[in-house]
Amino acid sequence: MSKTEQLRELVQKRVLLLDGAMGSLIQQYKLTEEDFRGDEFKNHSHPQKGNNDLLSLTRPDIISAIHEKYLEAGADIIETNTFNSNQISQADYALENRVYDLNKQSALLASQAAKKFSTPEKPRFVAGSMGPTNKTASLSPDVNNPGYRAVTFDDLAEVYAEQAAGLLDGGADLLLLETIFDTLNAKAALYGIYGELEKRDLKNFPIMVSVTVADASGRTLSGQTLDAFLISVSHFPIFSIGLNCSFGAEDLRSYVKTLGEKTPHFISSYPNAGLPNQFGEYDETPDEMAPKIFQYLNQGLVNIIGGCCGTTPEHISAFSQYIRKATPHIPSEIETKTRLSGLDALVMEQTTNFVNIGERTNVAGSRKFARLIREEKYEEALSVAQNQVEGGAQIIDVNMDDAMLDAKKEMVTFLNLMAAEPDIASLPVMVDSSKWEVLEAGLKCLQGKAVVNSISLKEGEEPFLHQAKSIKDFGAAVVVMAFDEKGQADTFERRREICGRAYELLTKKVNFPPEDIIFDPNILAIGTGIEEHNNYAVDFIAATKWIKTNLPHAKVSGGVSNLSFSFRGNNQVREAMHAVFLYHAIKAGMDMGIVNPGMLQIYDEIPADLLELVEDVVLNRREDATERLIEKAEALKEQKEEGAVIQKETWRDKPLEERLHHCLVRGISDYLEEDLEEARSKYDFSLDIIEQPLMDGMNIVGDLFGSGKMFLPQVVKTARVMKKAVAYLEPFIEEEKKASGNANTKKGKVLMATVKGDVHDIGKNIVGVILACNNYDVVDLGVMVPAEKILSEAVEQEADIIGLSGLITPSLEEMSNVAREMEQRGMKQPLLIGGATTSKVHTAVKIDPFYSGPVLYVKDASMSAQVVGSLFSKKEHRNYVDSISQEYEKLRNANANKKAVEYLSIEEARKNKWETNWKDAPVKKPSFLGIKTFSDYPVEEIIPFIDWTFFFHAWRLTGNYRGIEKVTDKASEEAWLSNFNSESSKAKATEALKLWRDAQEMLKKIVEEKMIQPNAVIGLFPANSVGDDIEVYTDEQRTELSTTFHFLREQQKKQGKKHYYSLADFVAPKDSGTPDYIGGFAVSAGEGSEEWAKKFEEQQDDFNAILIKSLADRLAEAFAELMHFRVRKEFWGYNPDEEFNYDDLVRERYRGIRPALGYPACPDHSEKSLLFDLMEVEKNAGITLTEHFSMYPNASVSGLYLAHPDAIYFGVGKVKSDQVKDIASRKGMTPEEFEKWIPTNLADK
Repeated sequence: MSKTEQLRELVQKRVLLLDGAMGSLIQQYKLTEEDFRGDEFKNHSHPQKGNNDLLSLTRPDIISAIHEKYLEAGADIIETNTFNSNQISQADYALENRVYDLNKQSALLASQAAKKFSTPEKPRFVAGSMGPTNKTASLSPDVNNPGYRAVTFDDLAEVYAEQAAGLLDGGADLLLLETIFDTLNAKAALYGIYGELEKRDLKNFPIMVSVTVADASGRTLSGQTLDAFLISVSHFPIFSIGLNCSFGAEDLRSYVKTLGEKTPHFISSYPNAGLPNQFGEYDETPDEMAPKIFQYLNQGLVNIIGGCCGTTPEHISAFSQYIRKATPHIPSEIETKTRLSGLDALVMEQTTNFVNIGERTNVAGSRKFARLIREEKYEEALSVAQNQVEGGAQIIDVNMDDAMLDAKKEMVTFLNLMAAEPDIASLPVMVDSSKWEVLEAGLKCLQGKAVVNSISLKEGEEPFLHQAKSIKDFGAAVVVMAFDEKGQADTFERRREICGRAYELLTKKVNFPPEDIIFDPNILAIGTGIEEHNNYAVDFIAATKWIKTNLPHAKVSGGVSNLSFSFRGNNQVREAMHAVFLYHAIKAGMDMGIVNPGMLQIYDEIPADLLELVEDVVLNRREDATERLIEKAEALKEQKEEGAVIQKETWRDKPLEERLHHCLVRGISDYLEEDLEEARSKYDFSLDIIEQPLMDGMNIVGDLFGSGKMFLPQVVKTARVMKKAVAYLEPFIEEEKKASGNANTKKGKVLMATVKGDVHDIGKNIVGVILACNNYDVVDLGVMVPAEKILSEAVEQEADIIGLSGLITPSLEEMSNVAREMEQRGMKQPLLIGGATTSKVHTAVKIDPFYSGPVLYVKDASMSAQVVGSLFSKKEHRNYVDSISQEYEKLRNANANKKAVEYLSIEEARKNKWETNWKDAPVKKPSFLGIKTFSDYPVEEIIPFIDWTFFFHAWRLTGNYRGIEKVTDKASEEAWLSNFNSESSKAKATEALKLWRDAQEMLKKIVEEKMIQPNAVIGLFPANSVGDDIEVYTDEQRTELSTTFHFLREQQKKQGKKHYYSLADFVAPKDSGTPDYIGGFAVSAGEGSEEWAKKFEEQQDDFNAILIKSLADRLAEAFAELMHFRVRKEFWGYNPDEEFNYDDLVRERYRGIRPALGYPACPDHSEKSLLFDLMEVEKNAGITLTEHFSMYPNASVSGLYLAHPDAIYFGVGKVKSDQVKDIASRKGMTPEEFEKWIPTNLADK
């Protein structure tokens, strides 16, 4: 088996450990200039101190020693000492001519060390380190010349190809492109690397890619979001993708999690040892960092983990302690969708409305833009692009094809200038040219995933395929024109013939992703008076429908303004033609189009007589359609001035509410204040104006937009009018609030934000106004707010409710991410979901399942006060939340996920169960059989088992507060606080210390006043497994059953998965002849705690009410740990020599497991009733089960004890109906009765 095959197999089985920093260790040697130079470079012209990569040639002993230290620490992969071994970086040392030697020698040193430590059980690998260089292809180093670039795509591709050659020749097992801060640099690097691999016929050679984010916004230094970055490099067949540097482990985790959810690759991460201190050093110790790395491993976030700046072999050794039981990340299955990117991502979902491609940055389509480019007035030319963005364009088309211009030069110049304008650069670019050299040059300027406009079969198949392969290599989507060797397609048949042929060639011969193919079936001019032209629009629409039906995942686009060319000069007719055409084409499946936002009419606003005439022409319904429309066009032209006055007077004579609706739908603000003043005299309160006529108008806009009769640019105009109206009314609303005496009494606090990646805020702002007017305290975080900030602010601000808003489709996924993170943090606040693209179904299916707190969809702003009022109502809250939960459950059942996931049949899964040689298994008979009860167990014995990490997490004080128990006086307090380097971490630690002291005081009070009475019952019983069940016997004769536990087995097929677990696997099968045992437990620290919490609340002492509840929860978990420890050591006695060790306890470094019933390994809560009956839990421990098998008191924990050394925790996941029927039969239920206990685990629902 080759090293590549070994690596690919191993990474699916376990998490691999990468080494740590090279530079940190080199610094420890305190090397001089002479050390760096050695004999070979003794007389070199430039100083070499600091050129760490050179040490591979001059001090190979040091580099080899560092490699060996990391290998001794347990590293599976070590990096070569080549971070700066490229021509660009080595130019600083005048060593460009030694780049190949540096890489080859460094790879040889690492390979020799890896070979020395490799064993068949633990092979070691060498990753060729390839740093980012010190130049950027996306940004100018000169603020006065934003179009300048210090390095080009071609420069970078050549540099990285040379570095790859040296590393490969030196024996690197994989290549690691790391610390990426500019995606264009990365694309060029990968282009060069894969070119070198192709020369060597090494197409499957593993390449790791690791990006770094610049700040808490989650963007790279060159401005891209991680979503956009993933899309930009998605065309390369990389081995893994990940994050390094940037932050410490704690802050980097959420970004790593996001990567894992959105890419099909393996995931790597190697964070810094915390954040740098004031001297640029990293202070996080191995003991401080390792528990944070554990969170990555415990949550299955990574396949490869290591350390970056400040990490040492000691860090890597500490990480290795957690690796053994870690579950590797399972790469996500990514749906096939068209994905484009600028600085931000554009993902075309099924729910995505028509995508507008701005056409004004086209020298052939805009005389103004052409003039500005010819005169080199680039700043003004950029304003044209900016206007496209503000007008609602979602892609910017750039075309420089003009006989008087150097198209290639101008394309490069303008795209480089656009990159310096964040608003413009946020959008994907359509590089538009009829010249291949211009298209290629444009692609080399863009860090995002662009669209090429266009290629065709006009010159035959060979150039078509050559260009398509190049476009694929650059990672762009492509517009394919309906042209072939015979010419332009102008009938339905010809469109179908050419598009079908092109699709076949692209997908079969080039392996071009079908979702990146965009057909332009030619929008041609109609209404020309030439009979052959009459059916052009009808044929385009028919071809669109055919493409969407027969060419999977392909998209359809077109230049809309071509349609009305024969009516140029008459904008009213042209706008109507565009609106009618788009209405019908979009219904047929047209996805996008090159459109001038200024020439769009609202379908429902077209006068009835003109609409009929235009539809006759567009749909070719009458022979005389063109003549009739020409007559109407002439009449409109003659009456233009008079008609404008008449039209104004007509709508101004309508009732007030209709005028306000008209203002919103048409985006007219000229008469807004006049109409709002009239409304103030009509309505009792200014708030009523917002909630009634203005919201009614917004609902009309929403309906038009959703049905394809209104487009995004028009919605943007509507939003501006609504904002003006709200801003005008706000002062009056404030005065009315004061007059009513409600100015200072707040009902509760609502925190709102537009999620990361979205800048739309109109709906959110209206909700804020309405809630504030209803006397709620509203905290608005604004737009583009990352999940981390939303949730940290929610804790900081003590928000009662969190509201998320978004208009664009990617916001939906970000809302799901926020919900997941809220669950991860144990938050309980209601989560409100709103915005144009949200829906009740999406909320129920895609957001609600990820958060155990209330999740509520708010249809529009007018509903917000009612929803929030119900949530704050003590009388209504429970029933309201329950009714929403029930409704969502029904919606989920009705809209089950149709995504195809492979499952094994239950019989196949059982064939792949975990097995061992039970004859030699270390089965130990317990010291006693039966049950033991523990009443009013001493709290002081439980306290040492408390895992305080989760106590601080419950109070939102995340951090490592190890050693806090040793703080006893002022001196020890100062010494302990000195471990925290930043002011913010020191402030948080100070608060943690205060909370710790409060908790100790409360614990002292709990012990002295016996405020809590912990109770427990444990049982140990003879048992054996029978299939997926565990039979529990009354005695050692094993002839009479006490009960039978029924377990589910994993069925979801996963790449590389060997075993499909059931808890029954860890108990000896009955037919093995080996007598085995099982244990059970139920513990509670709730008796007394809830009564005391209630007393505190009645005394308005919320702090102590929460404190005693949180301590009761921790005591319950600690009691479970204490009893498990005693079971292992005394009562079962399979580990009699085990000594209590707090670190081992927290990290679960002991034999055996205690899975809880109703949780991932056994999601069926109804099994608790068997355990409770077996041990008479209600009688012996005072814990009861509700009808839904929840435990009361809440601070209670129950589960089973399994003692086999190889027993592990796992999640069953979703199961198929064959297993549901099987287990229902074993439990004596119908499948329907059983299904209600595992609703989220049903694969077929």
